Amino acid sequence: MQKSARGFTLIEVLLVIGLIAILAAIVIIAINPTRQFAQARNTQRHSNVTTILNAVHQNMIDHNGNWTCAAGDIPTTSPKKMASSGGYDICSCLVPTYIAEMPYDPVSGSYTDCSNYDTGYYIVQSSTTGRITVSAPGAELGQTISVTR
Repeated sequence: MQKSARGFTLIEVLLVIGLIAILAAIVIIAINPTRQFAQARNTQRHSNVTTILNAVHQNMIDHNGNWTCAAGDIPTTSPKKMASSGGYDICSCLVPTYIAEMPYDPVSGSYTDCSNYDTGYYIVQSSTTGRITVSAPGAELGQTISVTR
């Protein structure tokens, strides 16, 4: 009497491993972690831009519709980067009265305190309508992040 061998052949095992590899590749491509992280950073940028604009708006409400800041008027000719050096130094006008700390771009910005920060965001006020725009030029995935009020 001959015993029959039980188990899988080498071909069957290789086919199963190949199918698992193909399915894993499809799942990784579908999930695309790089894109997911970029979307998360863009969401953070949108939140930060909105927070800055809300704080500016609150400052204006507290001063009867006038922007009050030692840095002077909000730029009207072209967007100006909000930074402690080489930019529009807006931090001391907003922190800590309107926001706890200055929001900054998750990739290109930094914040230590109001004497050392670079938000990576820009601000401008329309000279005709008076509307204020805060934008995030570092947005990823081809998106434009800009909020105007």
